[in-house]
Amino acid sequence: MPDPTRPRASLRTAVVWEVLQDALDRRVKATGRDTLDVLDTGGGSGNFAVPLARLGHRVTVVDPSPNALFALERRIAEAGVADRVKGVQGDVLGLFDVVERGGHDVVLCHGVLEYVDDPAEGVRNTVAALRSEGVLSLLAAGLGGAVVARALAGHFKEAKQALEDPDGRWGEGDPMPRRFTAEQLTGLVEGAGLAVAAVHGVRVFADLVPGVLVDTEPGALDALLKLEAAVAELPAFHSVATQLHVLGETPGAAGA
Repeated sequence: MPDPTRPRASLRTAVVWEVLQDALDRRVKATGRDTLDVLDTGGGSGNFAVPLARLGHRVTVVDPSPNALFALERRIAEAGVADRVKGVQGDVLGLFDVVERGGHDVVLCHGVLEYVDDPAEGVRNTVAALRSEGVLSLLAAGLGGAVVARALAGHFKEAKQALEDPDGRWGEGDPMPRRFTAEQLTGLVEGAGLAVAAVHGVRVFADLVPGVLVDTEPGALDALLKLEAAVAELPAFHSVATQLHVLGETPGAAGA
């Protein structure tokens, strides 16, 4: 996922970044601490970790890829935030081999559940990593977006296959192991003991609009960003979003 602070890349991250920043601001006010402890599972090379560290937060990135962690180390050094970000090799199913339980104000689980054998266990682990008052930011591939994309590309059989497949895959050549509906993701979050604070559709139109149009038409990028923000919270568009974002809160945080 691109750095959410870069304009062109913001098409893919703007909605999530805005929701996350608001959640962080509320946690800062609730705790009285300017610096929060953030866990970024599957955080890779630090596309969210670095901007979060620039805001002053402490971030632990857990990722199974040594190459991604090497890139993270280089990136945080270049950004001047090496004192606030650390990377450790691991994955969400073995999370507590590398991090402590109950030690984080915010946990990010972005682009992880698609690849794990047991998504429910993955969500339970992220919740167990939270403090009694904490927030989970969950981002995963949406089923409807893939169905729409395959159909618009003229691959109607693959679109129907994705719609009917238990994992939302359009065929053997599909690089995505699993996709979710909004109901499935909120069910996982609630099943792990959190209250669902918000659900957003991400990249509802961004992946369908020709890139050349966005890059060359004056004002197109800004207009598309505003459109994405306008439809993100509308349930009718969740069913066609490329990604779905769920913000979950512990009972303590929800009542704060």
